[in-house]
Amino acid sequence: MIPRNQLDLRKFVAPEFICGRGALELAGRYARNFGMKQVLLVTDRGVRAAGWAGAVADSLTEAGVSFTVFDAISPNPRSRQVMVGAEVYVAEECNGIITVGGGSPMDCAKGIGIAGSSRRDILGFEGIDRVSVPTPPLICIPTTAGSSADVSQFAIITDETRKRKVAIVSKMIVPDISLLDPEPLTTMPRELTVDTGMDTLSHAVEAYVSNASSPMTDVHALEAIRLLTSALPAAIAEPENLDLRFSTLLASLHAGLAFSNASLGAVHAMAHSLGGAYDLSHGRCNALLLEHVMAANYGAASDRYDRIGAIIGGGETTPAERVAAFRRTLGITETLAAAGVREDAIPALAAAAYADPCMVTNPHNLTCEEIERIYDDAL
Repeated sequence: MIPRNQLDLRKFVAPEFICGRGALELAGRYARNFGMKQVLLVTDRGVRAAGWAGAVADSLTEAGVSFTVFDAISPNPRSRQVMVGAEVYVAEECNGIITVGGGSPMDCAKGIGIAGSSRRDILGFEGIDRVSVPTPPLICIPTTAGSSADVSQFAIITDETRKRKVAIVSKMIVPDISLLDPEPLTTMPRELTVDTGMDTLSHAVEAYVSNASSPMTDVHALEAIRLLTSALPAAIAEPENLDLRFSTLLASLHAGLAFSNASLGAVHAMAHSLGGAYDLSHGRCNALLLEHVMAANYGAASDRYDRIGAIIGGGETTPAERVAAFRRTLGITETLAAAGVREDAIPALAAAAYADPCMVTNPHNLTCEEIERIYDDAL
């Protein structure tokens, strides 16, 4: 593990964000403030059916801002969907993007901004700091508490041809503003609440043990863990409780500020590989991998994992065992095999995970063979 020193140079980037009930209704005002004349409103059909995209559209209309809706987006957004959205953006002569939804619409919106500005295929931007053309103004309105795409410099896009996820990391795609309203979270189904909550926990844990962590990211990561482990089970039991929903949203915000600046690790690298190959829920992949990666990494960051374990609680057990117990209380009891992962696929999954940019900041320099063993443990 790379030794940490609080005097090491670190940078921290974050968008403007507004938190609280009614934040969604500010979309039109901020679109006008950013000089948006024609907006591409990026969402998905589930969010439209729940009424939240319509509420944003009403805010735009009230502010006198024209818009075109693009909702042809699936979970784990595909590169083809990004490029179709970029074509719509250009054809409609848009000069700004507003996205309302979970991680999939937000990541797709970021990709549309990149491809629409550069007029290049989105898959050519894989990696770190490869976006050179400024993207259009971007306003994010999350309807889940987990992806943190509304505050991060990450976008994850599926390359459907190669069945793998592509990580794009750039300060160019940090949103201009995030409007954090707890009300849209009240229409999330239970499974989505659980999966996105485990995504938040994975973000926070990986950011805290990351080789690129700093005193600034540590504060956010630890607060995210505290908030999430306290509020998520209660929010599942009382899905319409706005105070509990806001606590999970705040946990996602803290986790996003942490991992956007400290990056992630093997959990996300391996989850990206799984999601690309099997089109599984990203949060559920993280949930099934987190404890196993923690166990493999423990020797490289034991003091940090112990602090995480102390926040979660759980008696005389290891931090990994406490995370495992926590996910079981949420009803996540399956294994990777139950999710359809085959043992003979592990070498290819491990090779893809090994090459993922998130692996760079994992506290332990895992070999491909070690990654294979972690997958095998999670089967």
